[in-house]
Amino acid sequence: MTTNFRYDKETIYKEFDEAKQKDILIGKGDDNKSHKHRITLLREYIKLEDEMPEVFEYVSMNFKRLLDTYLSVNPRDTFYRKVFGKSFEQVDFEQKPQKASDYS
Repeated sequence: MTTNFRYDKETIYKEFDEAKQKDILIGKGDDNKSHKHRITLLREYIKLEDEMPEVFEYVSMNFKRLLDTYLSVNPRDTFYRKVFGKSFEQVDFEQKPQKASDYS
């Protein structure tokens, strides 16, 4: 089976944001409470990429690594550790003002 359809990053970001909004509803406003729809979408991308890799020829994303992150116990913390080398709590604490002079 062949198709002329090709994903671009904007389309993927849009679909992923729609899945995230569904997860936020499930989590009652908390985007880190449920990842059900994002995980489902990533599994669909992985399956599609295996069956029809040409659909993603304009996109360079590692869906399998992203899925592994979302399947971790705390995806937010896992992202922060991969990007910043620190937990979410550490980064959040460091960004908050510590003394009165930090407010200026």
